Amino acid sequence: MKEYDVILADPPWRYDFSKSKIGSIEAHYPTMALEDICRLCVPAAPNSVLYLWATNPKLVEALTVMDAWGFKYRTNLVWDKEWAGLGYWFRGQHELLLVGVKGKFSPPNKYKRIPSVWRERKGKHSVKPKGIRKLIGEWFPDARKLELFARDKAPGWDVWGSDVESDVNLEFR
Repeated sequence: MKEYDVILADPPWRYDFSKSKIGSIEAHYPTMALEDICRLCVPAAPNSVLYLWATNPKLVEALTVMDAWGFKYRTNLVWDKEWAGLGYWFRGQHELLLVGVKGKFSPPNKYKRIPSVWRERKGKHSVKPKGIRKLIGEWFPDARKLELFARDKAPGWDVWGSDVESDVNLEFR
């Protein structure tokens, strides 16, 4: 199976706090249990990087997934959605993009590094800013790139997910 140097993933996290079907995440798309996300056999190269989207309530779970997939947490970026949504403790206006490394993988060239806050107005429910995927592609133009749980295809990226025609077949442990 082909192995990838760069992996971008936006897991369909399952939440248990919604009191109504209308307010549930499942009203928008099918979700997965944490255990199933962890069991996904991710075709990462021995030296690779993972960019993993995590909502604030799912931070601990995201770190668990990162570890299950064989990556070590390094840092994160905050996506400022420029709009405050719903929330129980705070009205969520940001999401996290966690960065993990497997083996030895160098960060982007120091002249291409950006601030740790990305400002881009939120679009449709759960859709991530396309500028991030584009930026990662520019940082690592020659890398083999895979987007997990993808919603659409992008040049230079293989994709896997329920919303797209997948380029790879992944299995579960």
